[in-house]
Amino acid sequence: MTDAARYLPSLAYLVPSLLVALYAVRGSPPHSNVLPAPADRGLDSLPPNSRVREIYPENWLEGGGYVTLPLGRVRYWIVGPENGKKVVLIHGLTTPALAFARIVPLLVAANFRVMVYDLYGRGYSDAPRTAPYDTNMYVTQLALLLQHVGWDKTRLVGYSMGGAIAAAFVATFPNLVEKDVGLIASAGAGEKGIPLTSYRHFALARWIVFQGFLRRITKGRSTAVELPPASEIAPLQAASLPGYSRAVASSLHEGPIVRMRWAFHSDNWKGRRVMFIFGTNDSVVKPADVTTLRNTLKEHADPDVRVVDVAGAGHDVVVTHAPLLGAALVEFFEDKVKYV
Repeated sequence: MTDAARYLPSLAYLVPSLLVALYAVRGSPPHSNVLPAPADRGLDSLPPNSRVREIYPENWLEGGGYVTLPLGRVRYWIVGPENGKKVVLIHGLTTPALAFARIVPLLVAANFRVMVYDLYGRGYSDAPRTAPYDTNMYVTQLALLLQHVGWDKTRLVGYSMGGAIAAAFVATFPNLVEKDVGLIASAGAGEKGIPLTSYRHFALARWIVFQGFLRRITKGRSTAVELPPASEIAPLQAASLPGYSRAVASSLHEGPIVRMRWAFHSDNWKGRRVMFIFGTNDSVVKPADVTTLRNTLKEHADPDVRVVDVAGAGHDVVVTHAPLLGAALVEFFEDKVKYV
């Protein structure tokens, strides 16, 4: 046997390992300080007759537009009377601003000035390629958006991951937030991450993470109420937008999903009014998680906390029980009803 032949068995083991390592390096885009950051386009890059844009048309609300921020373009909409009380609605992990389609008209009818927007990597907003989808990304996105539209202060309503973003925003930019904050099925109570999210740069890992979370979301949906076509939008985004699964997987690993109790432990909650809304059958954000966040607030900052538990509702409470939520938010912001 020649000297070279002796090394062939070792090479048989070494080459696959090197290929895997090379894939890992290539599949993990390095964080970059180049601005504007490289990004994948949102739904505006697709044909208008594509299924996802038929469900979620760019003009589903009038007003608003695009703004180019350091990490990419952001799509937002502003509706309601110009002199109305300002409210920003922050959507969750998988569904863009369309999640609030049934709630926005209720707030506008009550003379609120409402802004909704797509988080990075969802809907019509760009998906940054080299930045982590962490709390800093989302908090900065909202702060710059408020600066762009000229809003000095606003009420906040956050749904699911949007609730944790709202909490982090209060903790970070308290002077930009009015006294009242609404948290709907708010994430942030968990302390453990989701398996495989540390391998989020692998396409297969992203697919597994997304499919697993999608099954969890689907399982948590209510069955007593017919859901609109918007319930299809998560898998359609995954199939149509190159940056969507990356945004979801990175948010699960690095973003405001778990390990967010610090935001609810901030002194900046003192003197505020906070309303928690949750579905009693929510299997994604469980009622016990809401209790944990509520207790965290009460024990540290002791704000005025009100609670609305929606009997039988799942995680899609913003869709299935929109009239109830809309009425609760209006009454809360106008301080007409005391919830306990």
